[in-house]
Amino acid sequence: MKAEERWQTRFRSPRMTLPTWARQAPHHAVYRSNASGTWEIYAWDRATGTSRQVTDRPNGTAYGDIDPTGQWIWWFADTDGDEYGVWIRQHFHGGAARPLDISPGHPAGLALAANGTAAIGRSCRLGFQIVLMGEDTEPTVLYQHKESASVAGISLDGSLIAIDHSEHGDARHPALRVVKKNGSVVGDLYDGPGKGVRGIRFSPVLGDRRLLVLHERRGRHEPLVWDPLTGEQREIYLRDPGEVTADWYDDGRALLIVNHHRGRTQLFKYDLVGGAMTTIETPHGVIESAATRPDGTVEYSWSSAAHAPVIRSSHGHVVMSPGPTAPPSVPVEDVDVEGPGGWIHAMISRPTGQAAPYPTVFLLHGGPSAQDNDSFLPHVAAWVDSGFAVVRVNYRGSIGYGSAWRDALHGDVGHIELADVSAVRDWVVNRGIADPDRLILAGGSWGGYLTLLGLGTQPKVWSAGIAAVPIADHRATYEDESEVLRSLHRALLGGSPEEVPERYAASSPITYADMVEAPLLILAGENDPRCPIRQIESFIEAVPGPCQVYRYDAGHASLVVEERIRQMRTQIEFATRVMDGRKQPATPGL
Repeated sequence: MKAEERWQTRFRSPRMTLPTWARQAPHHAVYRSNASGTWEIYAWDRATGTSRQVTDRPNGTAYGDIDPTGQWIWWFADTDGDEYGVWIRQHFHGGAARPLDISPGHPAGLALAANGTAAIGRSCRLGFQIVLMGEDTEPTVLYQHKESASVAGISLDGSLIAIDHSEHGDARHPALRVVKKNGSVVGDLYDGPGKGVRGIRFSPVLGDRRLLVLHERRGRHEPLVWDPLTGEQREIYLRDPGEVTADWYDDGRALLIVNHHRGRTQLFKYDLVGGAMTTIETPHGVIESAATRPDGTVEYSWSSAAHAPVIRSSHGHVVMSPGPTAPPSVPVEDVDVEGPGGWIHAMISRPTGQAAPYPTVFLLHGGPSAQDNDSFLPHVAAWVDSGFAVVRVNYRGSIGYGSAWRDALHGDVGHIELADVSAVRDWVVNRGIADPDRLILAGGSWGGYLTLLGLGTQPKVWSAGIAAVPIADHRATYEDESEVLRSLHRALLGGSPEEVPERYAASSPITYADMVEAPLLILAGENDPRCPIRQIESFIEAVPGPCQVYRYDAGHASLVVEERIRQMRTQIEFATRVMDGRKQPATPGL
């Protein structure tokens, strides 16, 4: 199989998310898949083994859920990827799809109870609302505030609703509140500045009011079990470092602990009765999500850089496969580089059949609160198949290395991340891995932002840049983006553009646009609510050098497989053309 055919096959190979099952009807489940060529919602009847495609929308469907009784499937319907719209529901076996009778907005969480009660989070320019509605009751506003808030969970009987909020003004470190259906406060959790508290889920046992929570009292996320009525808290102390999340076992007597560290995942069972922690054996790689079944079996979505995703069971068998497996790719190498803020974990993927130094793509992740890991990524594999090494850097701001590493950006946003990228760049060049004359800075979303900023502040270093859906101007982005992202901007930069204009300017690529020298490719979504197109257009006008632009009719990212392939082909062709122009002529023999 030729290189281009191989990498395109990886994009086209059917993939699916871990099925979410109904708590009171475990044979009913929903999942997302790209089997139709677009990421859509599917219903799966595990008793009969049959699946059906629920949604069929031109630009795909990003969010879906199933209620605890297994009767209703919910999904969020926006317009061409703009993330602004309403929730729609349909009976599990099909029939009419009915939009909810509430005002449209940006989604801010959804929680469903067994009695038909739904807590729906939404935001708009007026702020944030939590709306409560039942099977036969009109929607009512349960909570509203100008600062960021979202639904964290609802008890199985619908009597208690958990809300993550940032009334204290820091959306990156939320507080947690539990209220009754009439809005009266049952309990509050707030650990103070710089220590977020987030609700995960109420106990799956009917009548059990305990809430599973993540806190960061010891410098990283760890779970605790909280009874909001009595105030009783039980912290779960973990020995292994990493980024932790958790979920309940079906009987409410144990927790499933998911630990992400250095780009890999481990699973544990924590017994709430005896306090024992047991390792659940899984292959070396990354688990995107995991859940327990009523019989105690754990199911999880697993992949590695070399092996395509599969839905596995803790018993060792494959639970479900949507179709043929994608071709494998190369494994990654881990490196640790000493940087200005501490040791930086990075990952390298090398092309086969050619010698170093390689033309190299520094592929920066989004977020910034995200993490590069050892999962199967068709776009990384496409670069490797095309003869490029790929270097990914878990710069300061990344999750998985503790709260201090994640929060280190304050005061010098953008420049701190690039200092870490520079340290890794020097390391791979000095060791003969990367060709210093063929270095591409690339990334999407926050990674696209860092690409633009890096090309302007380090114009002599990079041979080319590829920025997908980037932030180019923080002030203009703030003016056009959704309210939840405005709240995150204020938390990250220390205020609004009016309050700290100098920080917005110092961290904005448009401030340095006239310094850009390298050829640049920008990919932009026409309906992107996160990195709006107006500020990208202003940056393009300000850049003095060559700038190729690829615009597509979707939002922050396309859910259409063929569109993703077109974008990948455009990037590879751009990079190959630029790199071919920088090859050194062979030295004639004597």
